[in-house]
Amino acid sequence: MLRPGDLGLVPEPASTQVPGGSVLLADGAGIGTDPALRPAARWWRRVTEEAFGLDLVPSATDRSSVVFALARGLPAGGYGIDVRPTGLVRVEAADLAGAHSAAQTLRQLAGPDAYRRSGTGPLALPVVRMVDHPRFEWRGVLLDVARHFLPKHDVLRFIDLAAAHRLNVLQLHLTDDQGWRVQIHRYPELTRTGAWRHESTVGTWRTGSKDGRPHGGFYTQDDLREIVGYARDRGVTVVPEIDVPGHVEAAVAAYPELGTRKDRSAVRTTWGISQDVLDPSEGSLAFFRHVLDEVLDVFDAPWIGLGGDEVPPTLWRESPRIVERAKALGLLGDDGRPDVAQLHGWFVARLAEHVSDAGRRAVVWDEAMSPMLPRDVIVTSWRGYAQGAAALDAGYDVVMAPEQAVYLDHRAGEHPAEPIPVGFLRTVEDVYAFEPLPAQLVAPSDAPRSAPLVELVETQVSTSGGATNGRGRLLGTQAQVWTEHLDSARRIDYATFPRLAAFAEVAWSPRADRTQGSAASKEFLGRLERRHLPRLDAYGVEYRPLAGPHPWQTRPGVQGYPRDLAAETAVGGWAGLGGWRDDGGAENLPVGGPAPETPEGDG
Repeated sequence: MLRPGDLGLVPEPASTQVPGGSVLLADGAGIGTDPALRPAARWWRRVTEEAFGLDLVPSATDRSSVVFALARGLPAGGYGIDVRPTGLVRVEAADLAGAHSAAQTLRQLAGPDAYRRSGTGPLALPVVRMVDHPRFEWRGVLLDVARHFLPKHDVLRFIDLAAAHRLNVLQLHLTDDQGWRVQIHRYPELTRTGAWRHESTVGTWRTGSKDGRPHGGFYTQDDLREIVGYARDRGVTVVPEIDVPGHVEAAVAAYPELGTRKDRSAVRTTWGISQDVLDPSEGSLAFFRHVLDEVLDVFDAPWIGLGGDEVPPTLWRESPRIVERAKALGLLGDDGRPDVAQLHGWFVARLAEHVSDAGRRAVVWDEAMSPMLPRDVIVTSWRGYAQGAAALDAGYDVVMAPEQAVYLDHRAGEHPAEPIPVGFLRTVEDVYAFEPLPAQLVAPSDAPRSAPLVELVETQVSTSGGATNGRGRLLGTQAQVWTEHLDSARRIDYATFPRLAAFAEVAWSPRADRTQGSAASKEFLGRLERRHLPRLDAYGVEYRPLAGPHPWQTRPGVQGYPRDLAAETAVGGWAGLGGWRDDGGAENLPVGGPAPETPEGDG
């Protein structure tokens, strides 16, 4: 009997038996499916026919060589695959999500040629029996298309690659200081003006180096509907993010009345945390409610991102009008004086209520958590781990996305030719060792701090419909691909892969000791190099080689801004030091320097 690892599947299934041998699927083989699973079966049939030059014929299930069937007894999102020596391939799935994951596994079982678009049969599948299910409900990746616009066909390709790794959420970061990428019919100036900047900073903003090259682009609502449908056919939910009340310079450039300064400005051309935030007025609220109404119409996701990160209140404090507004709303500090910083939470909470009234749930970054935030909002913990633990304790559902572990724009190695090295050093092994919620942050203060408590919280994800004993649910985890320094699909490939493969296994496969040097880590690296990288090669992914960049992947002379993880952790602990910190200075000041290169993604 072969070892399961010999199949090289990524993520690794929960349970696999490989007795040996293979079966061939020839031209004209029949494929039958339960109607509920038809989208997954149709997708697998299409890519398989294209890769191997076959015609797979729809037929009754009792006369089919390949069968997709519903099955009871599997966890949500679970599936089983039974490739029998007789030539029958039977897929059983708990639901459509499970069928989508099974289809991706079948494609991997067919070898690297399954990732090409033209070939000839026969199609060989190993004899195998497996039962598999996801560890987490939310297995996400964020793609920032605001800092550098990514053409639609490249977004579709990114969706294919996310789905190939059984990730099921794509958060599209559509708006920021440097660009507005979603068409809003009611406010055409958002894309007419806000989608374009006259140049971009190259490398860290601290050097002041500009390229002098205009940049921009946006997606029409029809483009976005296409993206949503394309993702749905692959089992991926697209979550749009409209960032407020910070990261809004592009919107303010289009409609200056939204800004605190009320003056005409250009779309921001550099990175970093901007102090130009929205005027938290009734007019701004009405504007963004209208924006969200159109976003809600285009996207069918149950979740809508509202951002809420990095909101310096400096200009609010300087405005008597805004100070008076805080007073009128009863937003007072401990000293009884108006506290304009609370307008941040108040503003996000009002828009979250609007999303909730539309039957959806808002998603916010951890800075937006406040006593005013509705309990149905999902909190994404990016600055560190402690913020996620605090949100769970407060009763919020949480997605863990700490920059210390899963920001894939951060540098992947210390190679001297590493292109634009920013952020923390995060190798493939580092990402594979990521544990979304460390046990130390789950245990109550009067209980032993032990791993089973983490398992208890994870169990709540699949067994409870809501909070347990007042706690929120750990929905899952998400990796981030911010694009200040990733100005093309090739650069995105380099930063994202193969680290996203390591992240995908953490998000999908059963919990294990994946620390660097562990047996699991060594096995994964071998499986990745021998079996999975050839799949990426066949698909045309320009990933970062494990030994360091190819010469054409370097960026000589472009300065980055590396950060010291050990130093920042020594000061910030589980909470980290990223993001805006209201310490009276002009910027957040982490260890050894000015604002981080990649907060919530930028820097």
